[in-house]
Amino acid sequence: MPASGRTAARACSTDPLSTEPEQADGLLGPAAIRELAQQLDLRPTKTLGQNFLHDANTIRRIVRTADLRPDDVVLEVGPGLGSLTLGLLPAVAHVTAVEIDPRLAELLPATVAARRSDLAGRLTVVRDDALRIRELPGPPPTALVANLPYNVAVPVLLHLLELLPTLDRALVLVQAEVAERLAAAPGAPAYGVPSVKAAWYGEVRRAGNVGRRVFWPEPNVDSGLVALVRRPPPPGDRLATFAAVDAAFGMRRKGLRAALARWAGSPAAAEQRLRAAGIEPTARGEQLSVTDFARLAATEEVQP
Repeated sequence: MPASGRTAARACSTDPLSTEPEQADGLLGPAAIRELAQQLDLRPTKTLGQNFLHDANTIRRIVRTADLRPDDVVLEVGPGLGSLTLGLLPAVAHVTAVEIDPRLAELLPATVAARRSDLAGRLTVVRDDALRIRELPGPPPTALVANLPYNVAVPVLLHLLELLPTLDRALVLVQAEVAERLAAAPGAPAYGVPSVKAAWYGEVRRAGNVGRRVFWPEPNVDSGLVALVRRPPPPGDRLATFAAVDAAFGMRRKGLRAALARWAGSPAAAEQRLRAAGIEPTARGEQLSVTDFARLAATEEVQP
């Protein structure tokens, strides 16, 4: 390693495509992130949720927390300028990165080739909208690890878990409030539609907090890590269960007899189905687990 002073400064080049990376392990730091953005004349947009990680210690922490195996195939959504991608590649067999911005999708392979040429063959970049994906090239992904755009984090997560049954783990970085909702248990103030629907796919937990200063541009909210380990869903139909969930939380201040009246056909029909499922009609949606909702959805519709 260089000793110090000017020698060290020369060795730690800020050229984002230099073979002498800013970080010893090739990770992108703040200077490299800004130079890459300048190279593309990139002005991050809220529409695409573009807040780029630039802190190497945060990247290393995310990779450690993801509990990855050497044979894993990781799906990364929104790789941006490649900060997390460069952290993931040494830890797994392959990374499939889905990027909606064509400029970023085109630059990512070049960034990886310049900084970690030994790992460039492990990367596949897919230029697409993660919400519109119906299939992916290459080996089936086994883990989702991503800094998800805040504005579409929950729909993207649920879509990918449904689309890709080979995903047995996920670790996503989302807005702190969303992280709280995804991991909330029945009865908690944050428990709601995202909590129940995520629980359909697996066990969900908070996996840490992430401050604002590790992003460029710096967001006006804090972030949180959410981990999910897949398990078999409860018995029942997913779409029918999700319809009951949406109805129950659409009027969350009301008891389920009233909240589910339209879903069931009438308040009386709602009460009959609730009692058939072993649920008190005066209960509220935030008291029910995903298993309760699945059991409710499986009850027979009441004929008028």
